[in-house]
Amino acid sequence: MDTNKMVINLALFGRTQSGKSSAGNILLGSTEFHSSFSPCAVTKNCSLGRSCYLHSFMRRAGQEVTLQVQVLDTPGYPHSKLSMEQVKQELKKALNHHFGREGLHLALLVQRADVPFCGQEASYPAQLIQELLGHAWKNYTAVLFTHAEKIEEAGFSENEYLHEASDTLLALLNSVQQRYVFQYKKANSFNEQRMKILERIVEFIKENNYQALTFE
Repeated sequence: MDTNKMVINLALFGRTQSGKSSAGNILLGSTEFHSSFSPCAVTKNCSLGRSCYLHSFMRRAGQEVTLQVQVLDTPGYPHSKLSMEQVKQELKKALNHHFGREGLHLALLVQRADVPFCGQEASYPAQLIQELLGHAWKNYTAVLFTHAEKIEEAGFSENEYLHEASDTLLALLNSVQQRYVFQYKKANSFNEQRMKILERIVEFIKENNYQALTFE
């Protein structure tokens, strides 16, 4: 890795309409992925987006580092048109094609903060990540809570929200060593939100000594 430039590879996983494509656009700082409300699943195929270079994003070994983000957007599950097996095969193919050699730094499990995380269906995306990443999934997964502005509107802090969370969600967060980040949808602080999320994500990647999970 060039000490003056760092590329981080991220993949988004989650249920249909969890906000994966919108989260991907925030991470990229663009409108690379189609995102809209729909009564059915919007994303049917995996697609890779690349951000512009973020100069002087951080300092490492005494040098200013330029950051580029690569994000893989994926179909959710349950899907209105694809079976579980079709979603799984699409993801396997995309991970191998885009990150087979250079590797995946972090899988982001996207979960709406305003939808309770409980029951078997809520666990599908996490189970899918486990199947795709193997035994190392816990070290390469973080939870990204979308629609976190709903927490504020309800008068909760992030800590209060997590204190009231289901045992299923708390067990998941314990599995991934409390790696999570909240995404607030506020038009007047888009860039600030983006930078806070990216800084948190880079911290998670730093905990893994910047290693990536390969799929060759």
